[in-house]
Amino acid sequence: MRIDKYLWCVRYYKTRSLATIACKKGQVRVNEEIVKPSREVYPLDIIQLRKNQINYRLKVNDIPESRVGAKLVDIYRTDTTPKEEFEAQELLKYSKDYYRKKGTGRPTKKDRRDIDDFTDENE
Repeated sequence: MRIDKYLWCVRYYKTRSLATIACKKGQVRVNEEIVKPSREVYPLDIIQLRKNQINYRLKVNDIPESRVGAKLVDIYRTDTTPKEEFEAQELLKYSKDYYRKKGTGRPTKKDRRDIDDFTDENE
């Protein structure tokens, strides 16, 4: 089965065209090699996939006939992604929540104090 079709079948991408685009951008590797969307996938292959700033690692267990339900995905792949990848994503999410978006107005009084404290520490 083609790699783009496999990633769509095991629900890593919502559409097959999104999986194809990811392969063309070089975000998908099979056995440490960047692959084209037409690359065939076989059982026991190791797939590395970068999606949403997380580097997923998958082991192909079997090839599905067509797109499978979410509950059946574990039959066709084994997720060997390290826990550190998800922890880094959590930290990034918290850091984004703290800062205000650009163009949301003047700094508040608390923001001003934080800026002053920061600049005083550097001097």
